[in-house]
Amino acid sequence: MTFAPIDHARRVEMLQARLREGLGNGCDALLFTDLADVRWLTGFTGSHGWAAVRADSLVLGTDGRYGERALAETAGTGAVVHAETTRAALHDRLVACLTPSTGVGLDPAGTSHAEWRRLSGDLPLEPMDSLVRTQRSTKDDAEIQRMQAAAAAADAALAEVEPLLFATIDEPVTETDIRNELEYRMRRHGADDRSYETIVASGPDHGARPHHDAARRTILEGDTVIIDVGALVDGYHSDMTRSYVIGEPTQQQREVYALVEAAQRRGIEALRPGVAARTVDAACRDLFVGAGYGDWYVHGTGHGVGLEIHEPPFHSRVSDETVPEGSVVTVEPGLYRVGFGGVRIEDLLVVTSHGAHPLTHTPPRPFPV
Repeated sequence: MTFAPIDHARRVEMLQARLREGLGNGCDALLFTDLADVRWLTGFTGSHGWAAVRADSLVLGTDGRYGERALAETAGTGAVVHAETTRAALHDRLVACLTPSTGVGLDPAGTSHAEWRRLSGDLPLEPMDSLVRTQRSTKDDAEIQRMQAAAAAADAALAEVEPLLFATIDEPVTETDIRNELEYRMRRHGADDRSYETIVASGPDHGARPHHDAARRTILEGDTVIIDVGALVDGYHSDMTRSYVIGEPTQQQREVYALVEAAQRRGIEALRPGVAARTVDAACRDLFVGAGYGDWYVHGTGHGVGLEIHEPPFHSRVSDETVPEGSVVTVEPGLYRVGFGGVRIEDLLVVTSHGAHPLTHTPPRPFPV
């Protein structure tokens, strides 16, 4: 699978231009310790490292396991790579790279309290929101291409597994059977890995848990089943949920499914550049409250997706964020009640000036045909 290259050099230059212009907070250098920020900026995919940026330099620090990888992955960015054999040596290298600096901007959300204290003993750290994390909310064409491929892998896997689910009355399967098939088939369709622990939640108890861990429970006639599945391609995630009823649905199962479906349509219709994230949540939540199901809705309505499965913006009642043009977000209302089970419908969408366009394309097939 071939993708358009991601222009990390342009990202580095944009950040250095901001430093040359002055950030207005006394910082003349930036430090990134959050690995998703480091990857977005430099292309480095290792599990340990940092990026130090000044107006005229970029330094990537990592340990000895990743020296050659870091050199290859950051080629073209102008990065100077240092791979050290001890944590103390890597710390000393970082201090040397950022000395002298009048102020080093670091996002407290991207590092531990212990690490902050250790670094602040040698560097003039200043807390500031990550400029990279802000930029990550808006996806470029190369990123969206990878997310489309991830979504397509999950779509294809679910299309193959759905018949197994509906045949469960005659050929019993468990939640873990369905999970394992989905994760295997996503890889067959081009995924590098699953995006997260695949959720298969069935029946009156498991189905009432929005983030249930698949168990060896046999899926039975009359069950509601929630399948939350996503793929990972070249570091980028997809996210999708579909819900089902095994056998002939009851009137309440039909009613709840239709209500969730209607709520999701309202949430998607509310998506547009600049909209308050809480407005997207309210579009779904208000419908549930009006129908008498408000207390069945126990989570937010969606979130951004990218190099991490959960990124800003977050659609919730208390969010103070807005949805930027070019963001990739989920809309995922759901209703849950012990004794009933649950129903959730989730799609992954790109927010453009013309509306929200889905990356996930599995048609809803809640009931056996």
